[in-house]
Amino acid sequence: MSSSGKSKTATPRLKNAFVVVVRTEWNAAIVDELFSGCKKILEAQRIDFRDIRVPGAFEIPFAIRNYWDHSKKQKPDAFIALGCVIRGDTPHFEYVCRAVTDGIAALNLSIPVPSIFGILTVDNPDQARERIGGIQGHKGEEAAEAALKMISFSRSLKQ
Repeated sequence: MSSSGKSKTATPRLKNAFVVVVRTEWNAAIVDELFSGCKKILEAQRIDFRDIRVPGAFEIPFAIRNYWDHSKKQKPDAFIALGCVIRGDTPHFEYVCRAVTDGIAALNLSIPVPSIFGILTVDNPDQARERIGGIQGHKGEEAAEAALKMISFSRSLKQ
């Protein structure tokens, strides 16, 4: 995702795309706002999507991998991972951030569809709010746009 909050290329128009959004219950107020922005982009593009909740960011890679392995009817064209990990007073923050980052990176190399990293890793709630429509843009919207661009990229390779 872009760190500037502004995409340099237009979001592609896609037909017959299906996206699975995996979001955390932890830090729900922030994650719900991430999801609202993500949903806004997907609905504006008329993209079919499914919303799945998991307890925390650590569980996201497991949920994505298991959804991919066990979905029979409709395989998704992309996954979007949404969550928020806020630094505390213990090293737990580093462990969770590393695990979810490594997990999503591994998924991008092991399954044939993109897994988009829409996880906020911030020092405090103010930084999170800056990334859900504040001065840092809306990372939920950016995650959806990244998913659509990656689906378009993947489809272009198959032509």
